[in-house]
Amino acid sequence: MFEQDICPHLDSIGEITKAELLQRSQGTCQSCGAVGPNLWACLQSDCPYVGCGESYCDHSTLHAQAKKHNLTVNLTTFRVWCYVCEREVFLEQRPATGPAVPQHCRSTEQVAAPHSACQHSFKAVPIAVAEDDGSESEEDEHKPRGLTGMKNIGNSCYMNAALQALSNCPPLTQFFLDCSGLVRTDKKPALCKSYYKLISELWHKKRPSYVVPTSLSHGIKLVNPMFRGYAQQDTQEFLRCLMDQLHEELKEPLSESCGRPPSEDEFLSCDSGSSSDRGEGGSPGAPDDPAGGRAPAAGGPISVKERLKERRVSGAPLRGGSQEMDEDADVDTLQSRSHISSLPAGRLPEPNNEALIPQNPSHPSSPARTLQDLHPKASCSPPCSSPLHSAYSFKKGLKRKQSRYRSVISDIFDGSILSLVQCLTCDRVSTTVETFQDLSLPIPGKEDLAKLHSSIHQNLPAKPQALLVVSCTPTWFWGPLVTLEDCLAAFFAADELKGDNMYSCERCKKLRNGVKYCKVLSLPEILCVHLKRFRHEVMYSFKIGSHVAFPLEGLDLRPFLAKDSPSQITTYDLLSVICHHGTAGSMCGHYIAYCQNVINGQWYEFDDQYVTEVHETVVQSAEAYVLFYRKSSEESLRERQRVVALANMEEPSLLHFYISREWLNKFNTFTEPGPISNHTFLCQHGGIPPHKYQYIDDLVVMLPENVWEYLYNSFGGGPAVNHLYMCAICQVEIEALAKRRKVEVETFIKLNKEFQAEEAPSGILCISMQWFREWESFVKGKDNEPPGPIDNSKIGLMKGGHVQLKQGADYGQISEETWLYLLGLYGGGPEIAVRQTVAPVGQDMQQRERKIEAETRSL
Repeated sequence: MFEQDICPHLDSIGEITKAELLQRSQGTCQSCGAVGPNLWACLQSDCPYVGCGESYCDHSTLHAQAKKHNLTVNLTTFRVWCYVCEREVFLEQRPATGPAVPQHCRSTEQVAAPHSACQHSFKAVPIAVAEDDGSESEEDEHKPRGLTGMKNIGNSCYMNAALQALSNCPPLTQFFLDCSGLVRTDKKPALCKSYYKLISELWHKKRPSYVVPTSLSHGIKLVNPMFRGYAQQDTQEFLRCLMDQLHEELKEPLSESCGRPPSEDEFLSCDSGSSSDRGEGGSPGAPDDPAGGRAPAAGGPISVKERLKERRVSGAPLRGGSQEMDEDADVDTLQSRSHISSLPAGRLPEPNNEALIPQNPSHPSSPARTLQDLHPKASCSPPCSSPLHSAYSFKKGLKRKQSRYRSVISDIFDGSILSLVQCLTCDRVSTTVETFQDLSLPIPGKEDLAKLHSSIHQNLPAKPQALLVVSCTPTWFWGPLVTLEDCLAAFFAADELKGDNMYSCERCKKLRNGVKYCKVLSLPEILCVHLKRFRHEVMYSFKIGSHVAFPLEGLDLRPFLAKDSPSQITTYDLLSVICHHGTAGSMCGHYIAYCQNVINGQWYEFDDQYVTEVHETVVQSAEAYVLFYRKSSEESLRERQRVVALANMEEPSLLHFYISREWLNKFNTFTEPGPISNHTFLCQHGGIPPHKYQYIDDLVVMLPENVWEYLYNSFGGGPAVNHLYMCAICQVEIEALAKRRKVEVETFIKLNKEFQAEEAPSGILCISMQWFREWESFVKGKDNEPPGPIDNSKIGLMKGGHVQLKQGADYGQISEETWLYLLGLYGGGPEIAVRQTVAPVGQDMQQRERKIEAETRSL
């Protein structure tokens, strides 16, 4: 282990023996009387407290918080947890003297030899695991890990199966084991920390037979009320919600040197085509369901509705948003992609779309490589106080420029699809790029399968009249053998747009018959495939029990790849399968998972707390519901072996280089790690951001010169870093931003108090609460980016040449002085008044009114 991983709180432990711990394990919780297993003993010197864990009232944690005692030990597994470090620690690491010094601050004598660091950084085994000490035997190195079950805590098999499938995805699991220092968030409920704790327990060398995922279960229920209670849920819904929340908590804005092309901010399931954002946070629940629940989808189990937020990035689509291009540079009104979940087996002639695919010389060859494209970052400085409100376009408000985000979730699971729509009258073609996290595939029926095979074997284009909509009838139970390739072919087949689903052609300026089809533009590192086995009708639901044959190795997606796609590796090997047993629907029955252990290559069945080794024929005969495939490449394995050999050469070097620990994890687990990206720990000025400097050792690994040169020559990227220092420019900007926030808040409070004190204010103006909430989040430090110009377009109506307040609009009332202050800072508009300013009456006007009144009285 690295010296910086040693817990600095181990010196607070008193003298204690294993016999004393065994004696304490026979007792009960001193607060509630709960008995074992899994009682926790406080390790603070001279503290005899024993408390219950999360399976009861968690009095051990309450005791630690109240008494400020840092360390506790599980009296069943004898594993130690530090509440301050929020991670597992090991008594063998107890330091003899003082706390550890950060590696980049140590003297030359204190720094370990470069090759030893490389041995920890480049793994000879396929996955890194939590260890008891810094070294282990070769026998232990290849001993199977990750074979820990999960206790069912009340119809939670859907969660257990999903977590076991994710746990056996090496890129994600090794990130949480090797890059635990990056698992930091201030967002509640901190689900990423609960997931990290769970993964550490599952893959620990001295693992228990099973664990209880109570903390993660509580966290997902806080975020998604649909999972509350003890009812059975759909495992695919759980996967989407879990990964959505992990992305929100772990996301980082892309710097200027680390951009991401056309889409970044939302997970989009390909069976539903609504574009969506996700970079700015928010509840995973659908916008029309404040409780976070989801309505049943017509084409599968209760599917996640895409989260649509009102804030969008100007000029480029966000992650999950769609970017449209066409031959005439027009914008098409594309139909919703939801109908693609029921694609026909026939295929129409496809136009040559080579020229339609966006050409970018720096376009990535993998999802990881997309992090290297340039993207301008939104400025933190306020806009110039120009009279924007006078020239404000009421129909189209000015939008705030926002940052795009990435996370380990998006790096691993995100791919993109190129969707094309052709007008059958004028032959105009428009394209849309959509980001997906999983592919929801239909299961073809008997007639559909015959039509599909006939079209493929004859290699003849099908006529539009021959298009066959995939049936949803229960006759699928008695069809011929269906393969996963058949499901993919049905998904990517053409779909006719006619009747009630006609295409609005911009060139023809009217509704026309059209055809829509799609191709994969970029492939993810791990491909998640969801088979749509469940149909939910108004009065009943049923399950498609057809067996779908799927390959364990060599799933090739090249036939479904778009022309000029940058993806080089197109073959996938199976990692895990989630199966559903039962007939009624996804909300009942039982879920299990079959996963391949990455260390010994054997297949295991995970059925709640029971883990059993099975033959691969058992896996192939399973009724698959969700499958996880990983890109396979022999060349990437050879590349790692070459780097390990270089690291073991112990070649002396005068210069040492720092490299991103997160990129090194990609190199260890990705087939296409992409260019080296050190911008995960560097600011735009080349230094360490002040908020990252305190834990910089968790972000970097030091390499000898020969290893760095090989990686740099092989993958490119950078920049090269030989010295770590805190950026003074960023520090000045942080102080200026804090001063700006303070001034704006204090000025607003002062003006608002004056406004509230007026009995009859001269003028009252309206401001959009949507914009005001964005401004409030910025000045309170919840959002690092300032809001864009004031946008009152959604609360006003144009009547008689004047802007009037819209009935039922979401607005707030402010004084004229407050409006002018915010307008001077941010610009925008339009100005909407509830009460106009009354001009003071002049002295001459008063005398004239008195004269008229006197003359009137005399008459």
